[in-house]
Amino acid sequence: MEVVNFFESDRQEHWLCEIAKCDWGAGAFLHELLSNGTFFEAVGEGSRVLLLTDGEELISFCTYAQKDDIQPTKLTPWMGFVYTFPKHRGHRYVGALFAEIQRLAKQENVKKVYISTNHVGLYEKYGCEYMAQMNDMGGESSRVYVKRIE
Repeated sequence: MEVVNFFESDRQEHWLCEIAKCDWGAGAFLHELLSNGTFFEAVGEGSRVLLLTDGEELISFCTYAQKDDIQPTKLTPWMGFVYTFPKHRGHRYVGALFAEIQRLAKQENVKKVYISTNHVGLYEKYGCEYMAQMNDMGGESSRVYVKRIE
């Protein structure tokens, strides 16, 4: 398995087609942002889409971005759009994406990465700590976690 940066890939159309197979509304939104060229406008310049791949197959993906669905806020950066395809769940593949984000954050001298989610018990497995309830852009309450980068 390999972590691929979508924007550094010469196979963007292939990976877009793979993302389109996602059965989650936020995944469809990510596909839309990438397809219509508004990804950076939505989540900030320099943001990344990280893909965990196995050959031609997309296993899992996420973003490492300046902004996420908790806005306005001064908290940054965010791990967002975290998704693993159903047949690959339960193998802790998101850990490979976390490792890449941790590597990038260290490189950028970032000390904390934030995650907005309604999952309880998932991100704690990867060393994240619950921080607070905050409202997302739709006004819905969301759990915000912090991952301290060491």
